[in-house]
Amino acid sequence: MSEKYSGECDHVHAQTKMTRSAILACCLLSIGLSVNAQAQRNDKPNIILLMADDLGFADVGFNGNTVVKTPHLDRLAADGIRFTRFYSVGPVCSPTRACVQTGRHCMRFGMIGVNRGKLPAGEINIAQIAKTKGYTTGHFGKWHLGTLSKDPELSGPAPATAAQRYGPPWERHYDATFTTETNIATWDPLDESGLRIPKHRCHFWSNGKEIKDDWKGSSETIIVDRAISFIKTAVAAKQPFMTTVWFFGPHSPTRAGKKLRDLYPNESLGRQHYLGSITAIDNEVGRIRQTLQKLNVDKDTLIFFCSDNGPEGDGKPPAKYNQYRGVYHGSAGEFQGRKRDLYNGGVCVPALAVWPAVIKPGRTVDEPVCTLDYLPTIAEILGYQMPDDRPLDGTTVLPVLQGNAWTRTAFIPFASNMTKQSPPVAIVDKGHKLLLWLGTDKPDELYDIQVDATESNNLAAQKPELTAKLKSGLMTWLKSARHSYQTGDYPDYTQQGSFIREYR
Repeated sequence: MSEKYSGECDHVHAQTKMTRSAILACCLLSIGLSVNAQAQRNDKPNIILLMADDLGFADVGFNGNTVVKTPHLDRLAADGIRFTRFYSVGPVCSPTRACVQTGRHCMRFGMIGVNRGKLPAGEINIAQIAKTKGYTTGHFGKWHLGTLSKDPELSGPAPATAAQRYGPPWERHYDATFTTETNIATWDPLDESGLRIPKHRCHFWSNGKEIKDDWKGSSETIIVDRAISFIKTAVAAKQPFMTTVWFFGPHSPTRAGKKLRDLYPNESLGRQHYLGSITAIDNEVGRIRQTLQKLNVDKDTLIFFCSDNGPEGDGKPPAKYNQYRGVYHGSAGEFQGRKRDLYNGGVCVPALAVWPAVIKPGRTVDEPVCTLDYLPTIAEILGYQMPDDRPLDGTTVLPVLQGNAWTRTAFIPFASNMTKQSPPVAIVDKGHKLLLWLGTDKPDELYDIQVDATESNNLAAQKPELTAKLKSGLMTWLKSARHSYQTGDYPDYTQQGSFIREYR
């Protein structure tokens, strides 16, 4: 019962000596109003999608790492759901981010690689859905779904295509933005010592304008300062908000300040920088949660956290600190493969979900879930209906959040032109994962990922019927994706980027 209605009941009782039945009716009404108000708030939860960059499955405390200090992420996992089989879908940055935004595999619109193509304006994205339901929307941190300026001097990795690839978040339904085109140094981003210029030169943009300042310290703090300001403004205006906060770390150039490095006195300098950059993210996650609690909106805020792919490099960092190879300290745990691979080490990432008003704490979910599921889930929560029949590759996982029995029925597709050490296409379906070496004589690979997460026991020869069934499903999906890529699923579609090379 709210204090307001409780006080009204006491006042009426004292002044008029109402009958017990009248008092009961008053109190029941107040409870009903309170419950109804709570239900209304839950119908429009605030939504925060957090994403780390190149964070390995075993690089966080809630997945068993006993060295790294991630107390805030660990607490979030304990207070909500920890996913043990969460797939980024993309084995590299841009493809995963495109999947998050659209609920569609990035290959349908040519964003299978990095620094090619952009998030097409014709794609319905999560910000667009939220805005149709009265939300204010914000994006903070790395974008990597198109250039932020048509000026080649201000573009990063591919300046020659700056105008062609122009597709900033403020033209993709985001109201407030503070973002960079691609990754920047995780500490003192204006310090260009040892950086690959212009690729990692720091350019922050906000709604079409470059914002210049004497940026120092953690790059994560720089973006979260703006994200927190956005959240406070939305709450003050009593407007629900949806925001993506995409961190820079621990992607290279990987740097950490002295206080962060000092948390790991027994580690090498390179590992201190790497672990410190992860703790820097954790600190900012803690600040976001503390803000939500102070504003009394934490219970009605849905938070997802994941990484965009597995850890960079071969896992063999140099003895001497190198801000580009320090990320080789990243760990995929028991999984085979790393970033760019479609084996679990490249695409099975740390992930959690928290929504105190709905999600019961302390849960672990082993069913496969992925970034493609964000948009369908948000659409169902907000009651949004897609306006056309364009194919979605994700599925709603709202039943999972609500604690209901749920088994995934929609398969998860994978395809990449970036991989060199793993097959270029794969599918996860009902606990099994099939990987195909298209265009080669290498054998198909089938794994029971519920009992063989390391993908070390190939069952393809032992289960030919299941292999054939999954292969048929994957090839049918590839035809659908190619149709989307070649002809488009909506008016004014323009083919861009690339499709998987090995497809026949």
